[in-house]
Amino acid sequence: MIYVVKPGDTLYSIAEQTQIPVWKIAFDNQLSGQPNLVVGQSLLLLDVDESGSIRDNLYVTGYAYPFIERSILDQTFLALNELLVFSYGFTFTGELVPPYQDDLWMIEAAWENGVKPMLVLTPFANGTFNNQLVKVLAENIEIQQTLIANLLATVQEKGYAGVDVDFEYILPEDRVGYAEFVGRVRETMNVNGYKVSVALAPKTSAGQEGLLYEGMDYALLSANADNVFLMTYEWGYTYSEPMAVAPINMVQRVVEYALTEMPAEKIIMGIPNYGYDWPLPYEKGITRARLIGNVEAVQIAAENGAEIQFSDIAQTPFFTYTREGISHEVWFEDVRSIEAKINLAKEYNLWGVGYWNLMRPFRANWLLLEKG
Repeated sequence: MIYVVKPGDTLYSIAEQTQIPVWKIAFDNQLSGQPNLVVGQSLLLLDVDESGSIRDNLYVTGYAYPFIERSILDQTFLALNELLVFSYGFTFTGELVPPYQDDLWMIEAAWENGVKPMLVLTPFANGTFNNQLVKVLAENIEIQQTLIANLLATVQEKGYAGVDVDFEYILPEDRVGYAEFVGRVRETMNVNGYKVSVALAPKTSAGQEGLLYEGMDYALLSANADNVFLMTYEWGYTYSEPMAVAPINMVQRVVEYALTEMPAEKIIMGIPNYGYDWPLPYEKGITRARLIGNVEAVQIAAENGAEIQFSDIAQTPFFTYTREGISHEVWFEDVRSIEAKINLAKEYNLWGVGYWNLMRPFRANWLLLEKG
């Protein structure tokens, strides 16, 4: 089902060898913008009317902004159970701040495709997470009550299925207050027939230091939500040294710690739908990687005559290339790395997997998770 391109392979030779039509291979793997196959490229090979789903009973969700292209969102409905609409903010007085773009079309499209739309609540101010918003909210019950009332009214008016709470950079002193707020949201939503999830930074121990982690109490938050979304990605990020965004060995460490604090049936394991392109040499604090899509990554390799390699440790593809005298290193996701992550979620009997984010095309991924 997953074929890794070898030297000398062509689309036509693979089609002849597998008896799968050329058009089907090209369509499933989105090869239309790619000048030629790349050695090391992984292809999903499915015959006409054949399902490649490896999901079993996994629940599948993912985040998307309201400005997502409709054609890209439609591809994801093949696999999704739930759509996380990113995002609603709030003020220091508990008033909701809706997304800049209209979200109603996403809600309607989700329900039309049998997918549950969820309102995502974030402490955003001027485009970034604001822990002072979290602090005021965590320490003031009246503001919490106002915000929760506004959330309920919006969920009911817009037709959402529930709320996903996605707060980051929570101050250590707000750890308990934040978890209690999530519990109050859940209490109100559950009584009215809605669910509540909460996103968690990827911790590997209870005492992990750092602003991303110290305010995140896995046990308290999981107890106060219907399910949790582990943000198991961004080891490789814009300012990091070149590396996998979600190396499987690190993802596994987070999952194993999470299982000491909460039941497996509450856990959604995060998966990145993107990669990064780093210019070399890497200089800490100076080098800035470019965010790219997974289909785009293979196109870059094809255009620059690169050969794709696969890290056995990270279970992630990567390659290097040179353009205009500048060397680059690229790490991204393909069907092999996705298969490894799906198998990890199934191995630990997790409830599901979730994507950050759905904004870039990756049809082969959704075919791997196609609903029955």
